[in-house]
Amino acid sequence: MSQSGEKGKFPDAAGYVGFANLPNQVHRKSVKKGFEFTLMVVGESGLGKSTLINSLFLTDLYPERYIPGAAEKIERTVQIEASTVEIEERGVKLRLTVVDTPGYGDAINSQDCFKTIIQYIDNQFERYLHDESGLNRRHIVDNRVHCCFYFISPFGHGLKPLDVEFMKAIHSKVNIVPVIAKADTLTLRERDRLKRRILDEIAEHGIRIYQLPDADSDEDEEFKEQTRVLKASIPFAVIGSNQLIEVKGKKIRGRLYPWGVVEVENPEHNDFLKLRTMLVTHMQDLQEVTQDLHYENFRSERLKRVGRDADEDVMDKDQILLQKEAELRRMQQMIAQMQAQMKIKSDE
Repeated sequence: MSQSGEKGKFPDAAGYVGFANLPNQVHRKSVKKGFEFTLMVVGESGLGKSTLINSLFLTDLYPERYIPGAAEKIERTVQIEASTVEIEERGVKLRLTVVDTPGYGDAINSQDCFKTIIQYIDNQFERYLHDESGLNRRHIVDNRVHCCFYFISPFGHGLKPLDVEFMKAIHSKVNIVPVIAKADTLTLRERDRLKRRILDEIAEHGIRIYQLPDADSDEDEEFKEQTRVLKASIPFAVIGSNQLIEVKGKKIRGRLYPWGVVEVENPEHNDFLKLRTMLVTHMQDLQEVTQDLHYENFRSERLKRVGRDADEDVMDKDQILLQKEAELRRMQQMIAQMQAQMKIKSDE
């Protein structure tokens, strides 16, 4: 092989080692492996959750969904429906799992309606902990819930008691992103007022929602501005539609009304694009917060509980031994008394 060919393969510039290529290696490996993400959607029926999810990912996750009548909803309990779809875009594969919760908030008594949801979240943590502690850890499937879109009705004057109780119950287990549904039923002034009211109530009740990380100082100005706009838009007021409407010769997704068209992907009409941008640009951060905060909290509590159970088992065994020793001493005393009585009778 010629010397020039060797130089082309192994650069000999002073100070060159080659680890600057490491990010490219990580990128290629990640793209080849693909990504996993689990999104949970929670909210009352009729708020357009399914339509919004289909609009976000341009897919039909619920092709054969059965919609119950009003009488069935009264007696209905919360169900968990997980739908997984493989999405590929420009060679990047995403295994998306959407967890829906039909029946939430539909019953007359909704006091315990979120216990099923909490149990599902904990079960995914438990399964991941079990797989992580096993012998074969190379192909662990991550089904932990990385983000929860919580849909808030636009027809009230803020949060309902059920909204407050549910978010307080899960804010230490999952990243909550509050979403105002059906924003096309509100004027711009009403929308801004409702957003402020919801944020005030979230702060008042001590609810911890997902906080977008600040942009680093070395990021470009465009990304910094995008981050600022996204933070200012929470809670996101959105509409969803899978219907294509022709406007000025172009087909767009939106809703047609007698007074005009509401465009799904028009940032002046609603926050749909901002919500999608937040999800896509902060998907990795949502996964990291799930791993480093929520999962670690669950894991530490789980290990503490196992330790307490082990200590209780040891204490139980010690207690049993003490009881047996006391019983043995009592029997020895009885035998000694019987022997003494027999000796007295023999002497007489």
